[in-house]
Amino acid sequence: MRLHVVNHPLVSHKLTVLRDEYTDSPTFRRLTDELVTLLAYEATREVRVDPRPITTPVAPTTGVYLAQPKPMVVPILRAGLGMLDGMMRLLPTAEVGFLGMVRNEETLEASTYAERLPEDLSGRQCYVLDPMLATGGTLAAAIRFLTDRGADDITAICLLVAPEGVDNLEKGLEGLDVPVTVVTAALDEKLNDKGYIVPGLGDAGDRLYGVAH
Repeated sequence: MRLHVVNHPLVSHKLTVLRDEYTDSPTFRRLTDELVTLLAYEATREVRVDPRPITTPVAPTTGVYLAQPKPMVVPILRAGLGMLDGMMRLLPTAEVGFLGMVRNEETLEASTYAERLPEDLSGRQCYVLDPMLATGGTLAAAIRFLTDRGADDITAICLLVAPEGVDNLEKGLEGLDVPVTVVTAALDEKLNDKGYIVPGLGDAGDRLYGVAH
């Protein structure tokens, strides 16, 4: 597994405002959208392309188009939905699948409660959207779900990651013969005793959409 922390002043600026507890939900959503587009630029450096001959107004040349099958963008519900528009702005021809996963607070194991994805993902590059890589269990389960269906290249885009989450994700993917990359705006200090990333930005889903009851 490869971890790529994006080092860019605009990324750092937008993340700082996201972290601020006084940033309201509309601003948080807008900045998440903008930040994800910046992260997606880095995350898609290895997106597959095919050569394509074209003719410009001046002369023939050869360019590239996105290869088939199209990339698959997979937000993990619910918080991952807040990252979807920012990703699709950069990759509008990608297809979108949805994966709902929940973690059992006693066993800490993640299970799937909803999915809308092709049964066969053979040869697909998948981009998984999940704001926080905290304990790592949910993301590991999501990646294995996709690779079990044939996905052969996975990139996860996360706003923040914790060292514990990175370690647990690597353990959860042991033996998986598929390249996995995590692209993030920051590697934070640690998890606290409640499983929140420190300094973090709080609960991303609640800050995007309000507190769920």
